[in-house]
Amino acid sequence: MKGRPSLVFCSIFFSILIISTALDTITTDKPIRDGDTIVSAGGVYELGFFSPGNSKNRYVGIWYKKISPRTVVWVANRNIPLNDTSGVLTLRPNGILVLINSSNASIWSSNSSRSLKNAEARLLDSGNLVVSDGNDRDPEINFAWQSFDYPGNTLLPGMKLGRNLVTGMDWYISSWKSTDDPAPGECIERLDSHGYPQFFVWKNSSIVFSTGPWNGIAFSSSPNIKPTIYYTFGFVINQQEIYFKYELNEPLPTRIVINQAGTVDQLTWIERSHSWLLYVATQSDTCDRFSLCGPYASCNINNSPPCDCLQGFEPRYPNQWYAADWSSGCVRRTPLACNQDGFLKLTGIKMPNSRHSWYNQSMDLEGCKKMCLAYCNCTAYSNLDVRNGGSGCLLWFGELIDIRELSHIEQDLFVRVAASELDSDGNRRRKRSALIAIISAVVAAFILSFVAWFSFQRKNRRTEKYTRGAEVGNEDPELPLFDLVTVTSATKNFSSANVIGEGGFGPVYKGILPNGQDIAVKRPSKYSGQGVQELKNEIVLISKLQHRNLVKLLGCCLEGEERMLIYEFMPNTSLDYFIFDPSRDPSLPWKNRFEIAMGISRGLLYLHQDSRFRIIHRDLKTSNILLDSDLNAKISDFGLAKSFGGDQMEGKTKRVIGTYGYMSPEYAVDGKYSVKSDVFSIGVIILEIISGRRNRKFRHLEHHHNLLGHAWLLWNEGKALELMDECLKESFSESQVLRCIQVGLLCVQKLPEDRPTMASVVFWLGNEGLALPQPKQPGFFIERNSMESTESAEFIS
Repeated sequence: MKGRPSLVFCSIFFSILIISTALDTITTDKPIRDGDTIVSAGGVYELGFFSPGNSKNRYVGIWYKKISPRTVVWVANRNIPLNDTSGVLTLRPNGILVLINSSNASIWSSNSSRSLKNAEARLLDSGNLVVSDGNDRDPEINFAWQSFDYPGNTLLPGMKLGRNLVTGMDWYISSWKSTDDPAPGECIERLDSHGYPQFFVWKNSSIVFSTGPWNGIAFSSSPNIKPTIYYTFGFVINQQEIYFKYELNEPLPTRIVINQAGTVDQLTWIERSHSWLLYVATQSDTCDRFSLCGPYASCNINNSPPCDCLQGFEPRYPNQWYAADWSSGCVRRTPLACNQDGFLKLTGIKMPNSRHSWYNQSMDLEGCKKMCLAYCNCTAYSNLDVRNGGSGCLLWFGELIDIRELSHIEQDLFVRVAASELDSDGNRRRKRSALIAIISAVVAAFILSFVAWFSFQRKNRRTEKYTRGAEVGNEDPELPLFDLVTVTSATKNFSSANVIGEGGFGPVYKGILPNGQDIAVKRPSKYSGQGVQELKNEIVLISKLQHRNLVKLLGCCLEGEERMLIYEFMPNTSLDYFIFDPSRDPSLPWKNRFEIAMGISRGLLYLHQDSRFRIIHRDLKTSNILLDSDLNAKISDFGLAKSFGGDQMEGKTKRVIGTYGYMSPEYAVDGKYSVKSDVFSIGVIILEIISGRRNRKFRHLEHHHNLLGHAWLLWNEGKALELMDECLKESFSESQVLRCIQVGLLCVQKLPEDRPTMASVVFWLGNEGLALPQPKQPGFFIERNSMESTESAEFIS
C-alpha cells in the first residue's frame, strides 16, 4: 500500500537503529580490543587505542571523530602505557572499567560510587565516558563513574575545574610530558582555595601564573574573556563545590589545553582552514608571569621597564630595581597610622593575588571600606562582584602582589596608604590635613571611648543575671545562650553514663536537645586547670571561626556557677581513641589516617593564615582532634589559643601550659610561641598517626630516644617504613607514608625557622612527586636515662 513503509524497510531501519545505539557503548559482554572503537551517538567523539606522536606505546583515549590530524582530549592509562597491541578494555559486572595487557594483568581501572545491576559504559557527544546502569534513562546525571572527573591536559565544555569540598574530588588539568608521552608533565592548573579562590598554574613547585579572583563576569587576569553568543562561563562557590566551567551555545569544537610550557590556551576548530585557531591565550606576555614586579608594584607591558611602584611606594632596593631585578618589589614611602590612613583608588588593573584575603558576598563597598580601615593589617579592598553596579566585599591582608595594568577592567582596587600620600598640593594643605586628622582622631577617640564604656556597662548588666559573679565576660553577645534547665535535661542531669570524655578541665557529656540534635557539653569542674580566662578565650575565638576542620561551638550556658560550652557532637570521639588502642586501630586504615592528617593541616592553615586573626592553638594533640561520623578531623579545645593581630609573628609567656610531648622546644623552655609552635605539634601528630605510638611513652630496646628521635634515626638509615603501624600493612600507600614521614620530620625540626609553614605542609601532603627538603635533627632529640621509670610505657624492638 502506498504511503506505508514496507516490512523489509522497517526491519532494516530497526536493525540500523540497534546497531547505531550499540556503537557508542561498552558492555560486560562487549569489550574493546586494540583496533576496535566506539563512537558517540552524534559522531562527535571516538574512543579506542592510539599511539601519540612518534611513540609506539599504546594508550586508550578519546579524540574528535571528524577532525584530522587526530586530536586526543582524554587518556585513560596516562602513566602506564601498553607496549603492544594486545590490550583489551573491558567492563566488569560491578561497573568497573579495566584495561588488561597481554599477561591478563590490570594496568588501569576506573572506580565506582555504587554497584550496578546492568552496567554499561557509554561515550557521549560531550566527550564524556560515563558508566551507569543500562536501565537508567539519564546516564549523564545518574552515573557511577565519568571520565570528566579525571581530566588530562584538556578541559572540554561541561568539565569542571576546581574541587568538591564534600568528596574531596580535585578537578585539575596537567600537561603532557611531550607530544609522544601523555604522562603528567611539569605543569598543572589547579584551584587554590586559600582566601578568595583563584586558579594557579604551577610548574613543578613554582607558581608561574594566576588567574586572579573572579569578579562575577570573568577572572581578573582575563577581562576580555566574557560570555559570548558561542560560550557561557561560570564560576561557582558554595559549601559543596568550588569550580569553573564553560558551556557551548553553538556546536563548535573547542577545548582548553595546558601545554608543556605551562601556558593555557583556548582553541577553536576552523573547518574552512582545517586547523585549530588560538581563540584566547591566558598568558600573553611577560607581565603575566606571576609576581614579576614583586609587592606593591604593577606591570605594564607597554612601558620600559615594565615594572613601576604604586603611588605612595618606592623600590625596596633601588640598586636592584634599576638593574632590572624587580623581585623585591616596593615598600611604603610613608608609614601607616591605622585608622588615620586613606585609600588610593586604582583602576584598570588586575586584582592582586587573593591568597591572603577575606570576602563577604552581601556587604556593600562602604561597609567594606570601614571594615578594612578597622583592621590595621588590611592593605586593600574592592567589590567582590562588578555586576549591577558592584556588590560584596573583598579584603586583602599583607603584601599586594601580581598586579598588572589591563584595559577594559571593570573592578576598582582601593589600596591603603598614609593620608599624606593622597595630597600632592604642597606642605600647607598636607599640614592642614594632618591637623584635621589629629583633631578628628582625638574627638573620635573620645566618642569611641564613651560609647565603648557605655556598651561595656550595658553588656555587664545584661550578663550578670547569667553569670552572677562568674566573671566569664561578654565578648560575644551573638553566641546563643542555653539555659541550665535545657542542658541538664539534655544530659540526663549530667549522668555519668553520658560522659564521653574527660580532661584536665573536667568532663564532657553527650546530650540530646528537645529538637533531637546531639550535642557535646564541656563542663569545667571547680578544680579545673582551665579557669575563667581560658573559658572566655575559647568563647571569643572559636565562636568567630568557621571551617570544616574545626569543631563548631553551638553556644554556652553561663548560669549561676555553671560555665559550660555546647559543641556539635562528634560520634567517633577523638583521634587518640583509635590510633593508640590496639583493639581499635585496625578500624582506621591508611586512607582514613591520611585524610585525617590532611584535615588537621587544612584546619591549622585556616587558623594561621585564612581566619580573620592569626590564631596559635598552643595545645594541639591527638585528644584534641575529634572525628565526625565520616571520620573527618575537627580541631577542638581553644582554651589556650592566642590570637595575633597586625604584623605580630611571635609571643612570649611566663606561664607555659600545654601538653608535653607536643610542645615545641622554644615554647617549653623559653615560653616563646608562634605559628611554628603549632607546626611542631602537627609534626608530632603526623608521626603518631603513622606509627600508632605516643611520642612521650615511646620506648625502644636499642636507644632511649622518643618517637621523634626514633623516626629520624630510621629516616637516616633508609628504614623509614619500619615506623609504620603494623595494622596498616594491608592498606598503606608507600609513597604517601614516606611523604608523610618526611613532612612530619620537617615539622618537628629543632629550630622554628627550619620548620615549614602550614601552607607548605598542606601543599606537600597533597601533591605526589614533589622534591621535599631533607629534615634536620628534631627538637628534644636527646637520650633519656635508661633507668627512668617505664610505667605505662610502650616497648618495641
